[in-house]
Amino acid sequence: MGSKYTHVFSPIRIRGVEFKNRIVLAPPSPNLASPDGQVTPEFLDWFRMFARGGVCTLYVGNSSIDITECKDEAYQLDLSSDNCILNLARYADMCKQYDCHASLEINHNGENTAFETVGHPPFSSSPNISSTERSRAARLGRAPIPAIEMTHEKIKETVDKYAFAAQRMKRAGMDVVLVHGGHGNLISQFTSPLYNHRSDEYGGSVEKRARFAIEVCDAIREKCGENFVIEFRISADEIAEGSMHFDETLELISYLKDHIDILHVSAGLHSDFDMAYYRNWCQNYMMDRGFNVHYAADIKKAFPDLLVTTVGSITSIDMAEEIIASGKADFVAMCRPLMADPDMPAKYAHDLPQERRPCLRCDTCTKHLFIPKPIYCAVNPMSAMTSELRDGSVPKAATAKKVAVIGGGPGGVQAMMTLAERGHNVTLYEKSGEIGGCVRYAAAPPFKGDCRDYLKWLQYQVEKHAKLANVTVLMNTEAAKETLDKAGYDALIIAVGAEPRVPKVPGVEKPHVLWAPEAELNALPVGENVVIVGAGSVGLEAAIDYHEQGRRVTVISRPGEQDNFARLSSSIGSSAKEMRAIIHTKGIPVLYRTALTEICDKDVICLNLDTNEAVALPADTVLLASGMAPLYDEADKLRHCAPETDVYIIGDAKRAATIAEAVNQAFQAALHI
Repeated sequence: MGSKYTHVFSPIRIRGVEFKNRIVLAPPSPNLASPDGQVTPEFLDWFRMFARGGVCTLYVGNSSIDITECKDEAYQLDLSSDNCILNLARYADMCKQYDCHASLEINHNGENTAFETVGHPPFSSSPNISSTERSRAARLGRAPIPAIEMTHEKIKETVDKYAFAAQRMKRAGMDVVLVHGGHGNLISQFTSPLYNHRSDEYGGSVEKRARFAIEVCDAIREKCGENFVIEFRISADEIAEGSMHFDETLELISYLKDHIDILHVSAGLHSDFDMAYYRNWCQNYMMDRGFNVHYAADIKKAFPDLLVTTVGSITSIDMAEEIIASGKADFVAMCRPLMADPDMPAKYAHDLPQERRPCLRCDTCTKHLFIPKPIYCAVNPMSAMTSELRDGSVPKAATAKKVAVIGGGPGGVQAMMTLAERGHNVTLYEKSGEIGGCVRYAAAPPFKGDCRDYLKWLQYQVEKHAKLANVTVLMNTEAAKETLDKAGYDALIIAVGAEPRVPKVPGVEKPHVLWAPEAELNALPVGENVVIVGAGSVGLEAAIDYHEQGRRVTVISRPGEQDNFARLSSSIGSSAKEMRAIIHTKGIPVLYRTALTEICDKDVICLNLDTNEAVALPADTVLLASGMAPLYDEADKLRHCAPETDVYIIGDAKRAATIAEAVNQAFQAALHI
């Protein structure tokens, strides 16, 4: 018997090519190609998890048609010569093992290639200096370098490069290509009025600006034949002032539709304007799910016979089923949700939606892209070990051991799951009556739906594993040293977490002083004038939450804390920019270089560190968001409750950090017991 997701799992044939369902991997760049742009064994192993999980097509992001000319990632594929075909064939053959289409997003990034990367100015439709280039030049202390306007001869050469790239894909065994015509890359530098200022047959009207895109698609068709599927990616709206907006995009589609097979509908720009419009194609956790689906739906209404793929924070197969069933799109593309759970299609095919491991949209993956490091997932630790564990499961332990896990937060739950899968006898100790640890508090603000989904998943996994013969879950039970010594454990994973830092100032013990996450989680009484101490992500999230409730909120920094966007970005990724924008738009005061000195009954006294003047702020509630302190003492008490080389301290108990570190450290520890 099949699943209830009949639209998602409905096959479709295009040009004689069969797609077994409607879920595709939106194109990631995992930083696993070789420096010269070749598919590597590690690359194959990483993409294998998606093929095995049940999607119909795997797209690899930003594959360059010639990395000597267009290169904006340290480890991206190069399709400029036949040397790529052998290793691409290995990728194609791997996907065929799982009845999955291997494909690539082929691209030329035009003016966004840095001079320093390729040794010459970049090429584009017009001799622009991009905003990103201006920022780069200022950072490097040199004059900005304009792009070279492509001549007719250069245009023809570049069209051929696209076509030969697709032909090499076909020779390697692929039968579908994704042509990147969006996000401000070269093709959209021709189609968009933001970039294209030409006065010849490639510039001016939308029809003329569409010419380059059409020539690329027609050249691919000529080289690859009729039994080859061309998907074309666009930004339905580039959002930026003076750029391509939706009304012109509809006109562009009218010229393009007969030259392509599927239209892949995204939005925004890639790197221009210092990535201000990144949010429009890669949403953060403070933004709506299904953010760009409305564009695809409107295009389907305008062009009902055109096959359309939608993308953008579609986080579950439930969402995908509704989108396809209602006719908003024909395919649904996911990237980060599939990184979080590459087995999601298979789980839904077996009617097990509750097993989906939810994506946090935390940007752990994309932060690694730009370092560069191999990207991996905060909640799916297997994604960091696909070469070591290429079959997608952990190895059974040679000897089943008696192991205690102390703490039921994300690290503790992951440790319990992995240990149980390996065959160990596991006891999970949680001193409270709730599973989730820090995630319970992180999920409290109303805009943290992704985190709430993850919390429910953690709780479900504990309930499920507690029914196994080799797992014992002890709630409301503190793991005292005497208890552990008496039990005689072979190994121990300590995930006791951290506690809130409390500033040492007069009045901090007053009843109207609360820990911000505790107040949010338990809806504790909060007054009209709220002062939040701490301008990190926890403090700013609380500020937005209470401002929306109608409170008058002021945020003050901790001593030494500055308006450090880089620090905030390192913890919450692209959400930092979103958070700052919301704070600014709502007019919530954030006072940096301001230290709390005293808490009184009706106000707080602060010191302006620049002027050395005292400032009084009205406050009938003070919320602390001053960071977390690892429970070192609690962890140290337990270090000798098992053979010391088999005792692991993980997560916030080691260093107050992120869910990603807790989960991945837990997985590593459990693998080595």
